[in-house]
Amino acid sequence: MERVYNFSPGPACMPLPVLEKAASELVNYGTAGMSVMEMSHRSKAFLDIIQEAEKLLRELMGIPGNYKVLFLQGGASMQFAMVPLNLFKNKKADYVKTGQWASKAISEAKKFGTVNVVASSEDKIYSYIPDLDKNKFSKDADYFYITLNNTIYGTRFTELPQTDAPLVTDWSSGILSEVIDVSKFGLIFAGAQKNIGPAGVTVVIIREDLIGHALDITPTMLNYKTQADDESLYNTPPTYAIYMAKLVFEWLKGLGGVPAVQKINEEKAAMVYGFLDNSKLFKGTVVTKDRSIMNIPFVTGSEELDKKFINEAKAAGLVNLGGHRTVGGMRASIYNPMPVEGVKALVDFMKKFEFENK
Repeated sequence: MERVYNFSPGPACMPLPVLEKAASELVNYGTAGMSVMEMSHRSKAFLDIIQEAEKLLRELMGIPGNYKVLFLQGGASMQFAMVPLNLFKNKKADYVKTGQWASKAISEAKKFGTVNVVASSEDKIYSYIPDLDKNKFSKDADYFYITLNNTIYGTRFTELPQTDAPLVTDWSSGILSEVIDVSKFGLIFAGAQKNIGPAGVTVVIIREDLIGHALDITPTMLNYKTQADDESLYNTPPTYAIYMAKLVFEWLKGLGGVPAVQKINEEKAAMVYGFLDNSKLFKGTVVTKDRSIMNIPFVTGSEELDKKFINEAKAAGLVNLGGHRTVGGMRASIYNPMPVEGVKALVDFMKKFEFENK
């Protein structure tokens, strides 16, 4: 069977050259005489892999020297607890509620301290990024939390909040898709299974001065200091997922780095939004100024037609286009690995479907 165009929100499509490289090294990595899946995380071969992965990520994102890069387990959801456990001093934080993942992060943080929800877009099913009023910010907040790109609802912050507290973000569905200034953040985390690699590893980029202040109740494994002191090797890390991430970082560098990838991503998103804005059948669900370039939700206005579209698209080799259950309709996740050809195929199919379902 030929490969399909996979628009899944995650685990998502992987770059074909990366999969082919991994396949060629699956049984025997270099001169190791074994697969990466078999080797010790203490071996020189794997140490070279994880160190190269960190070096490449630092280069791609321009990560300053006073930040630690950690490769952890537990997914982005584990960070919902790790962030307050490690950053709470006054046990107070400001959060912007822009979707389901932000809501879950808020619920988790409330277990350890006070959460001030400074703004929310829940009133319109998270279809926009709310305006922020600095008068509502806590003067003694330990950090200010945002979800930079919202996977489910297809919104993204195009301007960063100006805060006195360290800015923390879940960037799982946007990392490496566009250029950002890492120095404006205290902590960035991202589950890998969208833009970095397969599920299993979570990247944490944390400013060093935020490490070493964990609450007394913090489990050893959830303490950033534990992980930083042992360079992500306190216990066995997700070795193969880290190896795959390294291959993705190499692939991104080969494309010209994040600036080049951002340009491609903007072109891909413009293809879809350009069609949606002129379609008489389909329409986007997000306020124009807050549109994500990674996740694009859209609807026909008819549940029956939505289901028909998803089924016929699947038959045409365009898969995983169903929207999240809280939104319905469709969603196209066009992460870095989604080729331009895949987006063109989607838009062409949408045009065809609209013509046939006038």
